[in-house]
Amino acid sequence: MIRLSNVSKTYRTDKVETLALKDIDLHVKKGEFVAMMGPSGCGKSTLLNLIGLLDRPGQGSVEVEGIPITRYRDKQVANLRNSTFGFIFQSFHLISDLRVIDNVELPLLYRKMSAAERRRLARQALEKVGLGARMDHYPNQLSGGQQQRVAIARAIVGEPQVLLADEPTGNLDSKMGEEVMDILLKLNEEGTTVVMVTHDEREARRTNRIVRVFDGQLVA
Repeated sequence: MIRLSNVSKTYRTDKVETLALKDIDLHVKKGEFVAMMGPSGCGKSTLLNLIGLLDRPGQGSVEVEGIPITRYRDKQVANLRNSTFGFIFQSFHLISDLRVIDNVELPLLYRKMSAAERRRLARQALEKVGLGARMDHYPNQLSGGQQQRVAIARAIVGEPQVLLADEPTGNLDSKMGEEVMDILLKLNEEGTTVVMVTHDEREARRTNRIVRVFDGQLVA
């Protein structure tokens, strides 16, 4: 479904040049749950950003469903990203002065649909993560685990084919982290492809495949 071929990425400033990724070949198949592991600063988040079309490689190619993203204009890439991917981050990135349901609706504002349809999909996503009764609460009225579940609902509200999760349990205690992992596993069982960055070996072993990154390269 997603293929990276000979991908490298270098970040440059006036004084420093940093090679973040080098010669990456990676194929994520439809329906997989892939865990990416490696030490801090090894390139995991950069790799996740390339997979999710948040960034472009310096060299090599990224393909989605067999089509190189170089064939798309910027607006087309943005539309593809919005329709294909959902993003979950370690920091929940919820807007504090919006209710839970309004936070979940946000990705749908970029799509052509009625307010009633947006609200229906947001309610459905919150029910799926077990927060149907909390939709009128504000983020600061929720626990950390509940806030991350809201973030998951926001990521899945547009029914993406792929979920990209960057340390989704990193700010949670072990019980809350396990609850979040259970939700991700259930979504995967229902057909969503999941790529997750994690430092937790126990969580990684629950996935289909572990990809290890070290100094910007994939290692066995």
